[in-house]
Amino acid sequence: MARPKGDPANVRGTTIGVRVTDAEYAALREKAEALHITPAQWLRDAALKRRLPSLPAPAINIEEYGKLARLSANLNQLVKLAHEGRSVTINEDMIAHLAEDVRRLRLALLGQGGEDA
Repeated sequence: MARPKGDPANVRGTTIGVRVTDAEYAALREKAEALHITPAQWLRDAALKRRLPSLPAPAINIEEYGKLARLSANLNQLVKLAHEGRSVTINEDMIAHLAEDVRRLRLALLGQGGEDA
């Protein structure tokens, strides 16, 4: 009796060539053997299942994050004074300015032209 054919969508027909040194191959083979799999399966699993480092933040986000940090520091100073029982006066213009800064920062971080909006 012949073996039934598998799902064509699961057939691995493409090869990726990777050159390694003898020492690297020995290390791969050792790791694979410890898991009772082939070096190719170990590489496939390592490449497709391992979590990779996050992509670096776009430059605009880093710049806007700095602005957000300064804004947060100012707000924290006001809150600290209020918690200490000191008198804190914030006029409506300052609150409107802070709200506008937050709106611009959000848009800039989303790449929607926060500076010009």
